[in-house]
Amino acid sequence: MSDDVGWQELTLGLFRRIRSDLVKTVDGAAIASLDWKASPASNSAGWLAWHIARGQDRNLSEMIGPPQVWVSDGWAARFGRPADPSDTGFGHSEEQAAAFRSPEDHVLLAYHGAVHELAERYLSAAPDSDLGRVVVSPTLGNVHTVEERLRGLITDSFAHLGQIALLRGLMHDGVR
Repeated sequence: MSDDVGWQELTLGLFRRIRSDLVKTVDGAAIASLDWKASPASNSAGWLAWHIARGQDRNLSEMIGPPQVWVSDGWAARFGRPADPSDTGFGHSEEQAAAFRSPEDHVLLAYHGAVHELAERYLSAAPDSDLGRVVVSPTLGNVHTVEERLRGLITDSFAHLGQIALLRGLMHDGVR
């Protein structure tokens, strides 16, 4: 990597890696495998993939201004869920997570693709000074800098991708 690469390009590369890894772990998965859980208290791969996309949608929308694509582009209806901007999976109880039913893999990936476009647009044009900008979350009622939000999104996304990969591996190894 060149010394003149800014935080925007580095961060965009991480978002692109998240997108690529999500496609690799979800593409071609049957609904039954997306909804499979390793234990009653664990989350399904479908819920985790949805949660990655919802977290990115909420945070990016709150950072850059447009409404969440979950609400504005009708994704909530395609998932059979309410168009509630705060319904991201954050704070879901075991029962709420267990009640989640995955749509087909292509719907999960198309929603994340629409969200990924927000990241592409923002990071391709973000000013160098934007990391310190303070953003208020109307859905969570908290305040964080752009840097804190991006760091949280990236670390959470990679952690959840690891969980999805583990679930897929357990299923393929006949553990269920």
